[in-house]
This record gives sequence, structure tokens and C-alpha cells, in this order.
Amino acid sequence: MSDRHISQHFETLAIHAGNTADPLTGAVVPPIYQVSTYKQDGVGGLRGGYEYSRSANPTRTALEENLAALEGGRRGLAFASGLAAEDCLLRTLLSPGDHVVIPNDAYGGTFRLFAKVVARWGVEWSVADTSDPAAVRAAITPKTKAVWVETPSNPLLGITDIAAVAQVARDAGARLVVDNTFATPYLQQPLSLGADVVVHSLTKYMGGHSDVVGGALITDDPDLGEELAFHQNAMGAVAGPFDSWLVLRGTKTLAVRMDRHSENAAKVADMLTRHARVTSVLYPGLPEHPGHEVAAKQMKSFGGMVSFRVAGGEEAAVEICNRAKVFTLGESLGGVESLIEHPGRMTHASAAGSLLEVPGDLVRLSVGIENADDLLEDLQQALG
Repeated sequence: MSDRHISQHFETLAIHAGNTADPLTGAVVPPIYQVSTYKQDGVGGLRGGYEYSRSANPTRTALEENLAALEGGRRGLAFASGLAAEDCLLRTLLSPGDHVVIPNDAYGGTFRLFAKVVARWGVEWSVADTSDPAAVRAAITPKTKAVWVETPSNPLLGITDIAAVAQVARDAGARLVVDNTFATPYLQQPLSLGADVVVHSLTKYMGGHSDVVGGALITDDPDLGEELAFHQNAMGAVAGPFDSWLVLRGTKTLAVRMDRHSENAAKVADMLTRHARVTSVLYPGLPEHPGHEVAAKQMKSFGGMVSFRVAGGEEAAVEICNRAKVFTLGESLGGVESLIEHPGRMTHASAAGSLLEVPGDLVRLSVGIENADDLLEDLQQALG
């Protein structure tokens, strides 16, 4: 039975898509094919299409099929990191002289890739508030080949109407790229809303256990999928077999984890809105969030990321991060354990002095799946 026809229900796809029982032993978990090359049955006689593990590896194939199914795409590609996936995508879509619209709130590593790497290749970029389709339209030039969106965005939790911006990009003959790392395909499926490519840092919720680094691209366009696969092989920053196996293990529990992440995050956001030291809470699940209605329309739930700003400025924000005990002070996000960080000095330091610079009084939380009462108690003591 084709993976595309197992079931339309996400939870079933997450467990079964790509996870074909091993034909030799019947093992229900795909083996880790820790191998670099494959015996050929005569020159050009490949078994299953495998010749060299940069080009393809059975464990990575299983993950790529799983990712494509979960995002509702035809082609999934797994990489050594999220930034490796982004680099492959940009070098596939763009040539020197092209232009990209990027969001005014984005992961610092993504901004660094545009500002310090891609720009040296002769690609131009400009910033727009992607929550406003009119602002995106105004930023597009005759050279624009791609519009880049994060929704929810990192770290300010902004929301972009994917369908609306997809239409703007389409009208301009540009591709829409959506970084779906924060939402995951369980909560949001950008391809069904008009996106051309979905980007993931598999390190985060897809892996889910803070034990693997990886990235992915998924598309429903078979021709674009072939172009991306060519560049994936030509550039070589592929996911290794053990990393692929770890992410494939993680996606099986994605649905139940995201339900708990979202439930806990909603409780944390509610508590923060009532704390005297908190001046602003950024969480799309709050009715007062400017993107709440759009998020409710295109997301199943509101996810596990919460950011907030505090009275007392940057030093107060840093102090809160240092006082947390159950929340671990660390970069990254999306693991089962709760994390706290200061974006201005940590994950988004590369955006300092730019249009994407984040406020110094901002604290970002990745709310884990611990008991919510313990998380609330820890934040209350950290806030003082």
C-alpha cells in the first residue's frame, strides 16, 4: 500500500508513513543503514536505486517519505541541519542579481545566511512585515524570485496569513517559502495554503528530544523536488542515517507532544499576562494577539513557544533567565524539556543593529511537556 494512501489522519501517517517493516527480519522500525556504499549487480545495476549514501540512504529515504506525507507534499528531503536545508533551497531558487523578501522577524541564523552569505553571492534582499500582505506586495521588485515567511515567527511570535501572502507571491511570479518549524505539520500545513516549499529545522519539534540536528525541505511540485534533490546531492549536506533514524522516531509522537506543548504554553501565557513584572506577552493563542484570528484559521492549536517582555529592561530579562530552575537556560527549542533564553544575547545576536534586531527586554520560552504547575511555579520564582 502506498504511503500516500495509508490514511488521511495525521497520527496514523506519523507512525506508518515511510516506516515499512524490514523485508528480511520483519523489524517494525527501519534499520539504521550505517553504510557509505552499496554492492551493484553489474555496472549500473543498482539495488533499490542505492549506490552511495550522499545520494540516497534507506534510513534517510524512510524519513523523507515520512516528512512528505506529514506535510502533504510529494517530495521530502532531509539535511544535516536546518540552515543546510535553507542554503540548498536558496541556491536552487536563486541566481546572482535575484531578490528575496524576508520577514522583519526571523531566526537569527536565517538572517545571517541572507545578510552575510547569500548577499556576497549577489542576491539582494529586503525586509517586510509579512503579517501585512500589502507590505509584502510593496517590497516585491521585478527581480523578486522568493518570499520567505516564518509563522509563528521567531522570536516575536508574529503570524502571517499564508494563503494571502501565497497569492501575493503568485501574482509576482515568485515562490513562497514557509518555515514551519514552530508550528510543525501537526498544527499547520503551508503547502495546502499555497506555499511552494516548507522548511524545517528537524532539530526542534520534529526530533523533539534535543538529541539530533537536522533540516528538511518539502514541496508538492515534482519538478522543483527534482531540482532540490539534484542540489542536495551536488552540495552534500545530507542527514546521516542515525540522525535520520532519530528524527523518524521523533515524528511518531509529534501529535501527542504538540498537544501537550500547546496546552502547557497556553497556561504559561495566561499566567504571564497577569504578572506585574511582565509588560507584554507574545503568544498567538491569546485573543489580544494581533494575529490571533489568522492563527486560529490556519493552525490546529497555537504551539509551545511563548515570548514576553519585562519591566526593567535587558538586565531584568537576563536576570529572569538566570534565575529559572525547571526551565533550562539554553538555545534551541522544541524538546520535551522546557527552555528559557535571552534572544538578544543568544539566538538572535547576529541580528543586532539590523531591522530584525529584537528587544533587549525580551525573554523566549520553549514550553516543554512537564507538569504545568511546576513550570508556572518556576516562572513565578524567576520573575520574583
